[in-house]
Amino acid sequence: MVSYIIRRIFGALIVLLGVSIITFLLAYAVPADPARAIVGPHAPEYLVLQIRKQLGLDEPLPIQYIHYLGNILRGNLGTSYVLNQSVTSLIGQRIGATGLLAGLAFVFELIIGIPIGILTALRDRKLTDHVLSTGALIGISLPVFFVGLELMYWVGFRLGWLPIGGTGGILFAILPALTYAITGAAYYARLLKSSMIDVLNQDYIRTAKAKGASPLRVVMRHALRNALIPALTYAGTDVAALLGGVVVIEDIFGYSGVGQLAFQAIGNLDVPLIMGTVLFATVFVVIFNLIVDILYGIVDPRISYS
Repeated sequence: MVSYIIRRIFGALIVLLGVSIITFLLAYAVPADPARAIVGPHAPEYLVLQIRKQLGLDEPLPIQYIHYLGNILRGNLGTSYVLNQSVTSLIGQRIGATGLLAGLAFVFELIIGIPIGILTALRDRKLTDHVLSTGALIGISLPVFFVGLELMYWVGFRLGWLPIGGTGGILFAILPALTYAITGAAYYARLLKSSMIDVLNQDYIRTAKAKGASPLRVVMRHALRNALIPALTYAGTDVAALLGGVVVIEDIFGYSGVGQLAFQAIGNLDVPLIMGTVLFATVFVVIFNLIVDILYGIVDPRISYS
């Protein structure tokens, strides 16, 4: 187990290095001048050149990347060109809001998706299965911006149950979380249904039934635990993406999270902030994939790390 974790951490560091290189190259491949974006389109050329020198943008690209990598290793993601604040502090100010949104969305996904997945597996090819599976397919197909706008109109505006937008506590996070959960729960439902059907046909399930185990015990203790592996795989990237910031959802609801920060950075061509938010999201993807790999062995003891 220890050697496996060490190998995975080493692999994760290589992934992060690769992402930092790709992000750096893509950010500087944008056909626009960050210095010009800072001083404005009508500023004199000498001022643009001065800003470029201050930011180190006049140096060769490899030298700029070495400086960038050195700053990352010291925990410095640079300074926002537009906001003139540390990228690390800007992300730190938003991580709490995104963390709340991510936690609620993940809980809603599980509350909606797992029961539907179990029920459709137990009622396979029956009316209940057809209705719920069709609903799950529709949920997967719906764009998140459409779901968000509908929830804002019906739940927020017409019924007045929840705030339509903004940031200010758990009530403000419910509608954005539900927006993500409606589409995400459909994935969990379909994954779990497929996995549950396969597990329910295994010999050990028939043995448990033959020994007189109750249907609830067979499903919850014997079948569900082994059927969770595909859903667990999806959960790793799902939570990482949520913590990285759901850009579209946060922008729709005016929710001040990391996703909205990334959206604003792209619109302002704020290169350090773009690179910082991308790297931040990548770190969570890598970390949660490592956690999922370790959880495989806990959920299914048959999995070996040798």
